Amino acid sequence: MTIDTAFIGLGANLGDAATTIDSAFESLARLPQSRLVARSSLYRTQPVDADGPDYVNAVARVDTALSPRQLLHALLAIEHDHGRERSHRNAPRTLDLDLLLHGERVIDETDLVVPHPRLHLRAFALLPLAEIAPDTVVPAHGPLGALLAAVAGQRIDRLDR
Repeated sequence: MTIDTAFIGLGANLGDAATTIDSAFESLARLPQSRLVARSSLYRTQPVDADGPDYVNAVARVDTALSPRQLLHALLAIEHDHGRERSHRNAPRTLDLDLLLHGERVIDETDLVVPHPRLHLRAFALLPLAEIAPDTVVPAHGPLGALLAAVAGQRIDRLDR
């Protein structure tokens, strides 16, 4: 059985977002054939290309034997369990789970793109990722340090809890 390191972005901006993120981390810790290895701090960020209240964001590292598609389906089920509705693109959400990276894979399919197609453009994913995996290199985009420098103007505030 091959074990890959996957990174998952977590975000929420409806209801008690911080509590929802904590609950999502607990759900990730219960994934089959997987182990939650690390979780970043929580960060508050403004919505990107969307309306609504500020988001609470974080990143999880999961070592998993699940394939990228199996992991994606598990993430969608966790979103559903947390009341996620998809009324329109970039709608405010109770929980959003994004498969950011899965090993060193590069996948470009209709419903599965890894690395996440906007990972390299978003401080709300890059900064928490750098907190728990600072030496990460994003396939086709490069090392986190250079990517973080490119998004330095995006507001992101670490939450003290």
